[in-house]
Amino acid sequence: MLQSYPIAPIDQALTDAVAAEIDRKTKPPGSLGRIEALAIQMAGAQNTSAPAADPARLLLFAADHGLVAEGVSAWPAEVTTQMVANFLAGGAAANVFARANGVDIDIIDAGILGDLPDGENLIRADIAKGTRNALREDAMSKTEVLAALEFAASHAAKVAEAGVKVIALGEMGIGNTSSAALLAHAIADIPLADLAGPGAGLDTAGVKHKTRVLEQAAARRPGKLAPLDALAAFGGLEIAMMAGALIGAASRNAVVLVDGYIATAAAMCALTARPEAGPYTVFAHRSQEPGHRLMLDALDADPLLDLRMRLGEGTGALIALPLLKGACAMLNEMATFESAGVSEKAD
Repeated sequence: MLQSYPIAPIDQALTDAVAAEIDRKTKPPGSLGRIEALAIQMAGAQNTSAPAADPARLLLFAADHGLVAEGVSAWPAEVTTQMVANFLAGGAAANVFARANGVDIDIIDAGILGDLPDGENLIRADIAKGTRNALREDAMSKTEVLAALEFAASHAAKVAEAGVKVIALGEMGIGNTSSAALLAHAIADIPLADLAGPGAGLDTAGVKHKTRVLEQAAARRPGKLAPLDALAAFGGLEIAMMAGALIGAASRNAVVLVDGYIATAAAMCALTARPEAGPYTVFAHRSQEPGHRLMLDALDADPLLDLRMRLGEGTGALIALPLLKGACAMLNEMATFESAGVSEKAD
């Protein structure tokens, strides 16, 4: 998948040297825990002993889902377009957290049903107006999947080439927890009963109905599927684009900060097809959406935070970004025992 975007292996000699440098900092070895590991990972991904988390950018992909016609969401499909308008106006949670962190947002119309006027931050993919109903037929053709992957990979690569060091992945799409659940089931064989959750607000009866619909949709394409086949079967133009963006960003030595449940489904697609992108990928947080823990476990991923968030939009990634900044500052600015004239621990 996206083999035209080669991803370099991590330079082990570089990361070993960075780890040794961190051990010389004025602190007991290992006392900064995950922050130390994060600094080493970022150094390896960016192929430098002086990694940076600035500038960062949020790529926010929005699309609609034909499966919404089966009543799997508490919200009508038009909310996707309305929320994109809210993003463009700067009024959503993602906008607020981005401003707080000095992060620009690229808002990508990956395939929304509604029409919006051109905006400074609106990027149109022009592949399809939403996906088809995955209960009745494949959500996308292979051609549409490949176009979505390429569009986002190319965009993320260009963003990284322009100097962005961290690319955060976010999404908006009514019904996309259903697509994410179907993808995780098809790729990692996680039971749908464990993956189906309330999404943006289903009650208990709604979750039961959603689970039945998802099980019927999965029965149309049974068994484990390769990522490309799973994306075609169960869709999510925005999910396919996040998968492509992860690969494109990693191919240009950018760190990819993955948001929550939906973004993790995209990462599952990308990393199953291109496991060499794993060292470039940081999982921001564990979502409250049931099943996210199982998805993370399937990827052997240890997210940075667990704040009981479940909004999406890239909000969890933006909240986690200061940890990446702190890790880089520690590596680049903290004194060593030698430079500070501090005695080291006695043998």
